[in-house]
Amino acid sequence: MSTILSVEDLKVDIPLAGGVLHAVRGIDFDLKRGETLCIVGESGSGKSLTSLAIMGLLPKMAQCRAAKLEFSGIDLSKAKNRQMRSLRGDRMSMIFQEPMTSLNPAYTIGDQLAEALLLHRKVGKKAAEARAVELLEKVGITAAASRLGQYPHQLSGGLRQRVMIAMALMGEPELIIADEPTTALDVTIQAQILRLLVDLQREMNMAMILITHDLGVVARVADKVAIMYAGEVVEAGKSADVFNAPQHPYTRGLLRCIPVPGKTKPGEHLGSIPGIVPSLIGETQGCAFRGRCDVAIGSCAHDIPRRVSESGHMYRCVHEGGQPAANAIQSEGRP
Repeated sequence: MSTILSVEDLKVDIPLAGGVLHAVRGIDFDLKRGETLCIVGESGSGKSLTSLAIMGLLPKMAQCRAAKLEFSGIDLSKAKNRQMRSLRGDRMSMIFQEPMTSLNPAYTIGDQLAEALLLHRKVGKKAAEARAVELLEKVGITAAASRLGQYPHQLSGGLRQRVMIAMALMGEPELIIADEPTTALDVTIQAQILRLLVDLQREMNMAMILITHDLGVVARVADKVAIMYAGEVVEAGKSADVFNAPQHPYTRGLLRCIPVPGKTKPGEHLGSIPGIVPSLIGETQGCAFRGRCDVAIGSCAHDIPRRVSESGHMYRCVHEGGQPAANAIQSEGRP
């Protein structure tokens, strides 16, 4: 499979009154056609800003730069606004977190779906509406033709999210980014939406970036995983590698927070990670997780090595395998 998206040393800075917020700090990953990459991390770790940077939708005050930001041979870092508009909604699409704020309440569902195709294809309105009905049926909406005349407030949350998925697919994109697409939905609808996304991705052979904080979702759908913390990818690799042999202390902490069927007993306490994500305003040095890490040592405050296995499993930690050597904490001391 050919690489469709290549990101190298992506950085996003936001000037604020109190200093510069380094929201995304040197992100690297590649994505091939048909692959699913899940980006995982706590709120504020830079997941959404990474996706907005790829789509060229960052706020005006944000400053984005990258050694490489290439989509299907196109250098997105140098693309003009006109070129980005021609790509968005056509070859690359995004499903946003809250469909009620993403859909325009003043326009019907049919108008908003048809617009996505009319902007990028030389088709008439009837052909665009026929395509909208086809996709609404594909995403599991009944009486699809009658939905075209409805407004967003007339639909449930699950139906609105399905409309957003249909809208993202109108141009048959090569890349789709889903930013926590099930956050506002109940559990049963979440499962339906995720299964729908995975089925459509396989059917259309799209590359997909799924942004979430739910590791249970990741385990079911991801080919590759990138664990983000404080604007950095601290661990990345094939899904099986990351789940079966997590190397970074933060990844292990996240996994301890999840109940394991057949192993976690009823009433048993789950793991937790103390503290909060540190401020990213101003210059930072060393491992941003060291203040919350139970194996942190003095050298964690300095440059952190980037370790990569033969299988491509990458993590950033001073400890090889994420585990300290014998008596390392006692001999060197915490930072």
